[in-house]
Amino acid sequence: MNTFLPWYPLKEIGEAESFLQERFLAYYEKPSTYRYAICLKKNNIPIGYVWLADDESHDLGFGLKKEFWNKGIVTEGARAVVKQIKRGGYIYITATHDRDNPQSGAVMQKLGMQYRYSYVEQWQPKDIEVTFRMYQLNFDGNNARTYMQYWERYKNHFAEDDVR
Repeated sequence: MNTFLPWYPLKEIGEAESFLQERFLAYYEKPSTYRYAICLKKNNIPIGYVWLADDESHDLGFGLKKEFWNKGIVTEGARAVVKQIKRGGYIYITATHDRDNPQSGAVMQKLGMQYRYSYVEQWQPKDIEVTFRMYQLNFDGNNARTYMQYWERYKNHFAEDDVR
């Protein structure tokens, strides 16, 4: 089950092959891409992913099979990818998480990201209302910079107090 991801669970191998091609493999043809599988060290079997959106948001995304949650695996993988992104010359990254999934926010905080604001989106294709929290990490020390596209795109936006 993928409660906190926008797509529905894949049911057939053909769906999985298309998903893999569209979401990961097609990006390897681009000159600069950050899309990685998270694999267990003991057997190299994929259990999740870490990626960076190739648009202006520079949105860091990650996912992990539920049975591996709360073991530090995503934090370890994302930390390595963030180092690569910084070396690649990016000046900032963002990341968002469903407010009902605070564990993802905890990963973002462990990466040094800071909460900036929240917004409400009608998430597709599931067509559900989700409140997202947006975090940002500026690599150049300009902590005043905030990526505002989500704020501007969604009418229902606000800053929450006491987000940890």
